[in-house]
Amino acid sequence: MEMPTVTAFVCQRCGHCCQGVGGIVMSAADIERLADHVSLDRETFLSRYAEFVGGRQRLITGDDNYCIFYADGCSVHPARPDVCRAWPYFRGNIIDADSHAMAAEDCPGINMQAPHAEFARQGRDYLTSRGLCRPRGADVPEALVETCPDNP
Repeated sequence: MEMPTVTAFVCQRCGHCCQGVGGIVMSAADIERLADHVSLDRETFLSRYAEFVGGRQRLITGDDNYCIFYADGCSVHPARPDVCRAWPYFRGNIIDADSHAMAAEDCPGINMQAPHAEFARQGRDYLTSRGLCRPRGADVPEALVETCPDNP
């Protein structure tokens, strides 16, 4: 008899993943989606809400060190960047059990009752089903680079 699958992650909407400077790197598609969502052209959006660091655009943080769009929840949730859509199924958390365990220390949605292998399996399924797997490239946040069935 097979054991029931333990759900590896259920978002608690706590905002912990929205806190910290520099974590929300955006692709060109993210920028377009967000700019459209807040009814701004690309350049105005970037000048108000982004900074160019290390060759990439990233969202700025407010004085509280939370994402500029976080205020008791994500104010741009339907248009959020792909790195936000992918959390906690980042490359490091999928390939490294220690990274997964460290992420779980800050994220109450990660179920440590699910073994790392199950977390990785569910993560790959999640990323693949949502089109979030990416090959390496200049416009790709490193956290999204993952080997998925469509992206060997």
